[in-house]
Amino acid sequence: MAKRPDAFPPPLLLLSLLLLLLAGRGAHGRLISTSAAAAADEEEHLISDGVTRDGATRSDPVLLLRRSAGYSRLFSAEECEQTYGFLPCTTTVVGNLFLAVAYGFLMFKGATYLSTGSELLLEILGPGIVGGLFLPILGALPDAMLILVSGLSGSKETAQNQVLIGMGLLAGSTVMLLTLLWGSCVVVGKCDLSENSTSIDLQDTKGFSLFGSGISTDLQTSYAARIMAISIVPFIIVQLPKIFKFPSGQRLAVLFALIASAALVLSYCLYQIFQPWIQRRRLAYAKHKHVISGILRHAQMQSLGRLLDDNGNPDGDVIRKLFHRLDLNSDGIISSKELRALIIGIQFEEIDLDRDDAVEKVMLEFDTSHNAFIEEDEFVEGIKKWINEAKRTIVTTSGAYSQRFLHDFHMKTKEEHNMLIDKSDEAVESIDNPTWTCLKAVLLLLLGTVIAAVFADPLVDAVDNFSLATNIPSFFISFIAMPLATNSSEAVSAIIFASRKKQRTSSLTFSEIYGGVTMNNTLCLAVFLALVYLRHLTWDFSAEVLVILVVCIVMGLFTSFRTKFPLWTCFIAYLLYPLSLVIVYILDFVFGWS
Repeated sequence: MAKRPDAFPPPLLLLSLLLLLLAGRGAHGRLISTSAAAAADEEEHLISDGVTRDGATRSDPVLLLRRSAGYSRLFSAEECEQTYGFLPCTTTVVGNLFLAVAYGFLMFKGATYLSTGSELLLEILGPGIVGGLFLPILGALPDAMLILVSGLSGSKETAQNQVLIGMGLLAGSTVMLLTLLWGSCVVVGKCDLSENSTSIDLQDTKGFSLFGSGISTDLQTSYAARIMAISIVPFIIVQLPKIFKFPSGQRLAVLFALIASAALVLSYCLYQIFQPWIQRRRLAYAKHKHVISGILRHAQMQSLGRLLDDNGNPDGDVIRKLFHRLDLNSDGIISSKELRALIIGIQFEEIDLDRDDAVEKVMLEFDTSHNAFIEEDEFVEGIKKWINEAKRTIVTTSGAYSQRFLHDFHMKTKEEHNMLIDKSDEAVESIDNPTWTCLKAVLLLLLGTVIAAVFADPLVDAVDNFSLATNIPSFFISFIAMPLATNSSEAVSAIIFASRKKQRTSSLTFSEIYGGVTMNNTLCLAVFLALVYLRHLTWDFSAEVLVILVVCIVMGLFTSFRTKFPLWTCFIAYLLYPLSLVIVYILDFVFGWS
């Protein structure tokens, strides 16, 4: 995504925070009291860790203060289990809130280091294995780690309770990316929309016009959205027993969904690895299609009549007249030389066309007898084939197929070609010290991985304890708060990148958003399903899965078949976020789905 400024981990900041967390274990308070008599009367309501009035010591690790019901719930300490045996713990609301914020900040730093290290490594090694296989997995690592530890430790009952935090994170991360972040990128990346609704780079003069401003992306971005929509298949599989009221098949459905999600992870990574090759093939096909439209439009202008009759059928007689006009030496065949003269004579505007390659492809398509010449019957059949292909591409509103129809087909192929061109305006800078940059990237990746692995479990425990202390369902805490810890760095990077107000940067930004959701729906879900299957947990997340399906289907359909998004589209994304919370609340707490 966006190129981040060089930054090495601030070790003093991390060290200071760790020392602050550990300092709570050795903290002691002093007795606060007004008089001995008053203290004697209130002794049963007071606790202290310090020295009492008679010199005896107490073991309670809390400052002596007047206690009340509200105070006891917020501040009083009870026995708690320390993560790893040494990290601070508490059972109070304030204490767990502090720990959740502290551990969440550390997870945020870990995600930031992973993201920064990934981008540095991508600059050195480029796409392919690194960009297609490792980086998507590393990007989803913090979420996957939190989901893993949410159901890995403790008894089965504890895992069943804490795994809801993992589901909340999975749903919250997906919904946040496709709603709040998606809508915000449309707002900050908006440009003026031209007459054909394509955004004009760096031009934002229409303010917050709902229809006059917005963003546009390339076709590759819409393909990423379609892949994201396909990635919901495992969610559908795991819900089939609930849909058909077949509870005995739930465990088998979890297994099938696990296999499907693992297969989708592998397929997505392979797609990313071969994406540069696929992109080149798509561009080559777009150029060939543009040659076809150019020849058809030229043939329409040069023919002695219309190529299509009023019913839209190719006119064979007119096509034959066109053949004889192109047959310069009147020998009854069109040679490669004559075909090349035709292609040279056609103005293909700004298309970077290899004419020899174009001649070769047209000859290969027309010359069915393989004699290196295009005969009259081959030419007629080839033109008819092209016309029928154009008819499938362009839907006319009138009953007649006219010259305007071929013009529309030509303009559409030109637009498709332009959408696939790499319009990157980012200067490719040479790496001054590739060895140090590579080492720095590896260190950042290692540091981010260690932080994510070490502090995932304490964060889950803090969120679970905060939920118990406040009676707030852990799902809503993890749904709203935890994605901020794991996705904030990517969100900030996406917004900064989108603010450059160019079609290319907008396309990359939204492609990264769709890719992040795809990894949530495949890799993170695979981790979650593996926990449920291996620990024999109960699958009871119908409301949460429904929310993911609703958001992914709505946004997937909305973004898969269009590349222009006026400003008003951001409201659709924004409204889906509170709607998701309302759906879960109603289904779980009103209808009792869970």
